[in-house]
Amino acid sequence: MADFPRSLREFQRRFPDDTACAEYLASARWPDGFRCPACGKAKAWRLSCRPMLTFACAGCAKETSVTAGTIMHRSHLPLSVWFWAAYLMATHSNGMSALQLQSELGLGSYKTAWLLAVKLRRAMVAPRRSPLAGLVEVDETTIPFRTKDDPPAGGQGRSHTGKLLIAGAVEIKSGKKGKLILGRVRLATITDYSAKTLHAFMKDNIARGSLTKTDGPASYLGAADVTHEPHVVGPMAAHIVLPAIHRVFANLKTWALGVYHGVRRKHLKAYLDEFTFRFNRRKSRHAAFDTLLGIATAIKPAPYKILIAQGSTG
Repeated sequence: MADFPRSLREFQRRFPDDTACAEYLASARWPDGFRCPACGKAKAWRLSCRPMLTFACAGCAKETSVTAGTIMHRSHLPLSVWFWAAYLMATHSNGMSALQLQSELGLGSYKTAWLLAVKLRRAMVAPRRSPLAGLVEVDETTIPFRTKDDPPAGGQGRSHTGKLLIAGAVEIKSGKKGKLILGRVRLATITDYSAKTLHAFMKDNIARGSLTKTDGPASYLGAADVTHEPHVVGPMAAHIVLPAIHRVFANLKTWALGVYHGVRRKHLKAYLDEFTFRFNRRKSRHAAFDTLLGIATAIKPAPYKILIAQGSTG
């Protein structure tokens, strides 16, 4: 949809209650009209006796609510709370921790805010997103992690002690007068800097035929389906050779420390997914609200045990 709200006042006018939210969600989920998930029939009746917008299929009589099979499945929270949370998380310049979300929405418990945040963060990764293409800078970095009681800390240089390993890639666009313009980014946790690990990252995130630019480590040599352009750094600072990806890494570390006061090992993937979602939509934050709700209706709900195991950035 192109009619997403562009301000808080417009958001309040568009979504004054749960009914308005349900209608918007139905149009996002079934843009061509309702279709039964069981038999595929398009004809259905709205059940006015249900508290949530629900359709009864004319073919098989199956009842389907507008939130069934989405990340909002069986949620006890009002749809308006979900929409407010999605809007705040998608449009706020730096994002929101679960503690902030609890305060802003007046939620009764931190656990409720945490679950709401982690479910929305799962919707920040589109199931079939397209890989990066064209000229792509690729590099690795480390980020200090913190334990439950300790502040962020880590070893020096390329030591992995107290650090989490990350691989990153960013598209480079041509700008006027040689101005550096960054496109989309991809970030992932890695276990080491081996060729096997880095080649797998490139295969998963970079389109075939792309030109990849690195700072010259032998681990990148021989990556399939891409042209590799190594630039050996030597005594030169790495950010001179790869300015784009190092700008991304700097923004990531500043964001993680400023919003979440450091990262935890268990939650790293969630941090990276949220940062990627936010970075790739930095010029269209209000459109990101519509994107977030669209993905939220497309992915399946996850049981509580899985959410706990995967962690969150709250």
